[in-house]
Amino acid sequence: MPMLRAGLVQTNTGLDPDRNAAELADAADRLAADGAQIVFTPEMCGLLDRNTARLSAAAKAEADDPAIKALSDVARRRGVAIAIGSLAIRDPAVGGNLLANRSILIAPDGRIAARYDKMHLFDVDLPNGDRYRESASFLSGGSVQLADLAWGRLGLTICYDLRFPQLHNALALAGADVIAQPAAFTRPTGEAHWHVLMRARAIETGAFVVAAAQTGVHEDGRETFGHSLVVDPWGRVQLDMGTEPGIALVDLDLEQVADTRARIPNLRHARPLAAPEVADAR
Repeated sequence: MPMLRAGLVQTNTGLDPDRNAAELADAADRLAADGAQIVFTPEMCGLLDRNTARLSAAAKAEADDPAIKALSDVARRRGVAIAIGSLAIRDPAVGGNLLANRSILIAPDGRIAARYDKMHLFDVDLPNGDRYRESASFLSGGSVQLADLAWGRLGLTICYDLRFPQLHNALALAGADVIAQPAAFTRPTGEAHWHVLMRARAIETGAFVVAAAQTGVHEDGRETFGHSLVVDPWGRVQLDMGTEPGIALVDLDLEQVADTRARIPNLRHARPLAAPEVADAR
């Protein structure tokens, strides 16, 4: 396999979709000019808003979404693939007032080549009184998605999916060389779990895990952790972007995927598990 030059965009996304789209396009254009073959952006990079009514009112269909339009133009003009971490998309197939939290892969010719709707939604009531209900805005997706590119196979996930190793293993068993893990992790959970979970998913799958992330205090009041990461198949952190918005380039030696999986053949050794038996030892 060849070397892959990947570009990452770390954003502090706000409430103006047109401004956000222009900033994404500028970042992707600069990365492509420096040789990026694929550009990764964070979760909810077109609009980040925890006000469900305002988010619903601003959400667009794919054909009208400003981030898709702007990034498709960059992809076509520069001949670069762009993995849009996710966008809030209005889709008649979703139904009701719910949206799709959708990752979109744009091919180097500018077309939408793959879509993945976030499978695992973060609904929780915390001891401090904070309450998160992704399901109030989004409908969870029901299918795993990969895509073939010139350099290899890409698997798609989104944020909270990081906590579900079975999804990442399914992608690896289907031949993913690189797994996209865009995120908008909160600061407390990021400080506690982000790095260790990212390294674990890379080690378990023998794949590169690439996570473009949101960072900082946002216009809607939330605070995200940042630290966009690239972790190699051996679990080594190859890139950590810290907490400032910006862009970065990293070269991935895709030969490491086959080498690591030959050394640690856990994917080949995995066995299907039946329901566990429970013995009475009282």
